[in-house]
Amino acid sequence: MPLGLILGIGRMYRRKRTSSLDILSSKRAPRGYYKGKNCKPTGFHTRKGGYVVMQEKLPNYVVPDLTDFKLKPYVSQCPSEVKTSEASEANK
Repeated sequence: MPLGLILGIGRMYRRKRTSSLDILSSKRAPRGYYKGKNCKPTGFHTRKGGYVVMQEKLPNYVVPDLTDFKLKPYVSQCPSEVKTSEASEANK
């Protein structure tokens, strides 16, 4: 038997488990751990198990009026090249 195993020197050279380097999820964490989905809370829990939504914590989206807007909402994934007079002048 090697002398290092008898004296216990090999203990300080042990590698970490690779399972400890995995992504932390609620299944690998202690009981009661809730990781969440990276969202901000919109309210709070009550003592009796209910949930109260607070209006000031809800997202408020401000959309401008686009009735006379010239552009379309769709953008093509494979646009065709359009030559304009500005682009041709810049190349000269």
